[in-house]
Amino acid sequence: MPLALHHRAVVADAHNDLLMAVAARPPMRWGSFFRERWLPQLREGGIDIQVLPVFIDDQYRPEGALRQTLRMIECAHVLAEANADQVVLCRDGADIDAALAEGRIALVLALESAPGIDASVELFATLFRLGVRIASIAHWGRTPLADGSREDATGSRLTVPGVEALGEMERLGILFDISHLGASGVEHVLELATRPLIATHSCARALRDHHRNLTDEQIRGVAATGGVVCVNFVPDFLTDEQAKVSTDRIVDHIEHIVSVAGTDHVGLGADFVREVMHDVTPPCCESLDDEDPMFDFPGLEGPAGMPLVTEALVRRGLPEADILKILGGNVRRLMATHMG
Repeated sequence: MPLALHHRAVVADAHNDLLMAVAARPPMRWGSFFRERWLPQLREGGIDIQVLPVFIDDQYRPEGALRQTLRMIECAHVLAEANADQVVLCRDGADIDAALAEGRIALVLALESAPGIDASVELFATLFRLGVRIASIAHWGRTPLADGSREDATGSRLTVPGVEALGEMERLGILFDISHLGASGVEHVLELATRPLIATHSCARALRDHHRNLTDEQIRGVAATGGVVCVNFVPDFLTDEQAKVSTDRIVDHIEHIVSVAGTDHVGLGADFVREVMHDVTPPCCESLDDEDPMFDFPGLEGPAGMPLVTEALVRRGLPEADILKILGGNVRRLMATHMG
């Protein structure tokens, strides 16, 4: 029954860095590598909507950030065109609905911290033309737009360009992503936002006191905008005890967010870090066999394991209608009404 429900649902993953892995290959391999390495996993996991973040490694910052941003966006277009029978790069809700009706996976481009833009807010319009529909403005540290959550001690809000970026994204139809944004920055965004927000990969701070997670007040704030908080699967954000790492712990966070914000404001943002790291780490230089336990999630290392989350939701006794919303219905609704 859980597996049948999973494949009947629209399953949306709001954060998978697989584009990093594909773009690390030579351009002539982008389409085939995606088809060989990632497409089977997405299909096995029943993924219907996949957000593709454009994350720029430190080695490209600051000088090469925009070039690498454009290269990764081109990679997304190339892999979509090379696998047009299976996936489509979507710009709005109509594109997503068409893709789902055709049995293709809907891909949505996102910027993670937007280092290629920095304070040149006008470039959001350029990247919108290239297909970007979700964006955040900070990662772990400081950017010209805002501070990331690891800088919470600064108590800083959005900079002047950061405020301009929020307004420009709302004008264009780019969903503003608060994941990774510092606490004071989230508060500032909640004061200013006039359109729904998304947290593409964040957990509940009430269950795991980590700066990457959202407080109940922040969760309620996102819900008040009509937005969605998508639960992250990275073990370190779920619990500080390795023995508690399980799909049941994911459901703990889901149920907590439901209790705070309601069933209409929860989704999934897996952030399959270990799987991506395996694809981008040269075997000659480093082994992941002794990887930090924050990445160790047996059975849920990649998208193929996504049905395990549905099993856990069913096991917990959540109503089928609620499970359908959590698996992807809420994210699909948000994208259909406020993206593009």
